[in-house]
Amino acid sequence: MVTMISPIATVICMLVFPWLAYFAYYLVSRVVLWRTPADRKKPALPPGSMGWPYIGETFQLYSKNPNTFFALKQQRYGPIFKTHILGCPCVMVSSPEAARFVLVTSAHLFKPTFPASKERMLGRQAIFFQQGDYHARLRRLVLRAFMPHAIRDTVADIEAVAARTLRSWDGRMINTFQEMKTYAFNVALLSIFGKDEIGYIEELKKCYYTLEKGYNSMPINLPGTLFNKAMKARKQLDVIVAKILSSRRKRQAKFNDLLGSFMEAKEALTDEQIADNIIGVIFAARDTTASVLTWIVKYLGENPSILQTVTEEQEGIMRSKEMEGDKWLSWDDTKMMPMTTRVIQETMRVASILSFTFREAVEDVSFEGYLIPKGWKVLPLFRNIHHSPDNFPEPEKFDPSRFESSPKPNTFMPFGNGTHSCPGNELAKLEMLVLLHHLTTRYRWSLSGSEAGIQFGPFALPLNGLPITFSLKT
Repeated sequence: MVTMISPIATVICMLVFPWLAYFAYYLVSRVVLWRTPADRKKPALPPGSMGWPYIGETFQLYSKNPNTFFALKQQRYGPIFKTHILGCPCVMVSSPEAARFVLVTSAHLFKPTFPASKERMLGRQAIFFQQGDYHARLRRLVLRAFMPHAIRDTVADIEAVAARTLRSWDGRMINTFQEMKTYAFNVALLSIFGKDEIGYIEELKKCYYTLEKGYNSMPINLPGTLFNKAMKARKQLDVIVAKILSSRRKRQAKFNDLLGSFMEAKEALTDEQIADNIIGVIFAARDTTASVLTWIVKYLGENPSILQTVTEEQEGIMRSKEMEGDKWLSWDDTKMMPMTTRVIQETMRVASILSFTFREAVEDVSFEGYLIPKGWKVLPLFRNIHHSPDNFPEPEKFDPSRFESSPKPNTFMPFGNGTHSCPGNELAKLEMLVLLHHLTTRYRWSLSGSEAGIQFGPFALPLNGLPITFSLKT
């Protein structure tokens, strides 16, 4: 039986000034629905329901398994339907073709969109919120630091972080998700700043933890609120990054990390742009990778035969390293882990950490005979695509062997698709492979059965972060 924790606080917050919100909704709906003779030539809106005024169907989405919400909608209305969540009218699309239309072939018609409060916290000049030439330049700089040729020499450093992380777990009960967040955070900081900024890292961590607590808070900037504390921490993060930039400029050395890529004189990024994108990369690198690793631990614990196969693969690599007299993994070693790689892929499919992504129509768009009005949010449903039996037979079954052959085009998008797909995906895969090598060869763990629940908001996670006791193999 699945246990769920719903973000009730989010829904309650959305009830502030309900009658004012209802009045605004009423006016907007009249503008949208009232049509002149010329407008009547436009396609109709997709089928669907808009729920309650202002609240829409937010509670239905976030209070239950998103698979259930999406499946019921798709069953009733088809692969494209309208709804209303988080105060916004939306069109959800659940076919591979529709996702490609929104994210790739007609991406110029849809801009990335986030809540305004999150833009303020991360920084308005961060890569997530951009389009056009500036976005292309930022993406090139991030890729230059995170592509295989750039990260292949960081394997030993990432491995040291993984080994240190796992040693701290030995013999104690941990919250797997929180510990994986710490691991992903440390790898992100290593990839951004290298090993030379240790004097600033602890202060940066402290400020970021405060910022993180305000990410999903109401944007009420009054003393004592989470949002107010987060914004103060964000300003302090700017100060810390400025100190690091000043220190590096005095040294006049060349650095091969992400900050070095941002600082190249020919790129002409301002200090504010650099700070916004540093904070943005930390945000992107932390929760998602940690969520995948948490689910991997759970799925391997539930599937002993798959765990055994992965362990044998990793032990084979370990024995070959011992014969060579080399204690550290290399980039080439990580390319000799096909079963482990398939476990990561299948976990990203089944768990679908990002159920959907947000885009906003920049003009009226016609798609498959329906109108997507300008200003409406458009949500490609990755979770629906990943869980469709047309794309993956027995979709609820955890079966890494399905990735022995490539999935059909546009059916597997754990990192998104198009020009706004995750530029750090190679780093994310590398840090997962390295951790799993040490986890499976040196440690054991088991599931007690009490971890069977799932909690939602904003990511789907094992209940309570998957509390587990790990112990060193003897």
